[in-house]
Amino acid sequence: MIEIKSVTKKYGKFTALNNVSFTVNDNECFALLGFNGAGKTTLINAITTIIPFDDGEILVNGFNVVKNSTEVKSIINISPQEIAVAKNLTVYENLSLICDLYDVKNKQTAIDNVLNDFGLTEKKNALAKKLSGGQLKRLSIALAVITQPKILFLDEPTLGLDVRARQTLWSVIKGLKGKMTLFLTTHYLEEVEELTDRLAIIDKGVVKAVGTKQEVLALANASTIEQAFLTLAEGDGEGENE
Repeated sequence: MIEIKSVTKKYGKFTALNNVSFTVNDNECFALLGFNGAGKTTLINAITTIIPFDDGEILVNGFNVVKNSTEVKSIINISPQEIAVAKNLTVYENLSLICDLYDVKNKQTAIDNVLNDFGLTEKKNALAKKLSGGQLKRLSIALAVITQPKILFLDEPTLGLDVRARQTLWSVIKGLKGKMTLFLTTHYLEEVEELTDRLAIIDKGVVKAVGTKQEVLALANASTIEQAFLTLAEGDGEGENE
């Protein structure tokens, strides 16, 4: 579904991505791990056509992100770290607005399905600003899901949520698996253990590992993803702002 081939991106003398290559399979949940400044944001921005890169090639569902950016944009969506909802609209109105903007077919069915899948049916007439933090985050992701993308980018989906809200959102994300390709960034390594099929570890613009959890553990001679991550990624907190 995503093919990244020898991608390099520089900002002046700083190399944000250094000959990055890996693939993301259709309908899997894939995690990209790295310390702040490792290159995660730069890579996602390159995949999603937001920024150009200096060398290499990225294909999304067979489309070149440079030559076929319109086609790429039509099959992806992004749920950002920041909660992206219209807080003075109701839950239903938020979903309806996005359906209209994206010309979603069978609008009412799509809204009903998303309300059910995200546990928001009882809140459909509530103003978004009246929702809890966990409910707001679920609505924010629902607004991306209702556009029916083939690939959904989830940037720190549970950042700032308490344990119960995080568990609820994990259940929602599990329900999306198999329906679309999920590309996840997170600093919660237990989230990787819980949700993902495969992962990549990037450090200072270089991919240090790609594979299943078991493959990465074996490569790092570690018993947990946290141990593997700390073994393979040095990190210094400098570089790009992620």
